[in-house]
Amino acid sequence: MQHFALTIIGRDRPGIVSQVTGILFDLGCNIADSSCSILGGQFSMILILAHPDYVDRESFGDAFLPLEESGLSVFLRVLKPGGEIRPDIEGDLCMISVYGSDKPGIVYRVAKILGEKQVNITDLNTKLVGSEERPVYVLILEAVLPENITEEDVDTWMSPLRSELQVDISVRTIPTAEL
Repeated sequence: MQHFALTIIGRDRPGIVSQVTGILFDLGCNIADSSCSILGGQFSMILILAHPDYVDRESFGDAFLPLEESGLSVFLRVLKPGGEIRPDIEGDLCMISVYGSDKPGIVYRVAKILGEKQVNITDLNTKLVGSEERPVYVLILEAVLPENITEEDVDTWMSPLRSELQVDISVRTIPTAEL
């Protein structure tokens, strides 16, 4: 079965998820994986989907035209075999939370340390919260710790950033549950 990556971006409004998934349901697509978020005032969505008979972009015809007519940008990519499979990343899940005043470089500095230590970031979200007078920048990321790296190691690596960036950084492992 061929898999595709579908990306939807546009000004946020109620009903986008329903509209997109309704089209996919009517086409007979299966959603294998997805992520949706509001970034600023823009809604963003990426889905990994499959269809038993579709082999290329042209197979979808004009199915996404109603989305484009409603002001959304639609991008469809054909995945190479294996592109739909969840990577088998061994290690403990770790959650890192950063809170502080908004300034350039927070995401980069945290990601740089983790990348240098071969820690794989699997999910990352940022938001500006608080009031206009007192905005607070929030970074929440999930990562997989390689063997022999502990929550305490990551906390130690983050320690210099706490003072340099004047932010609060917390690190905790996430217990995994077998279903």
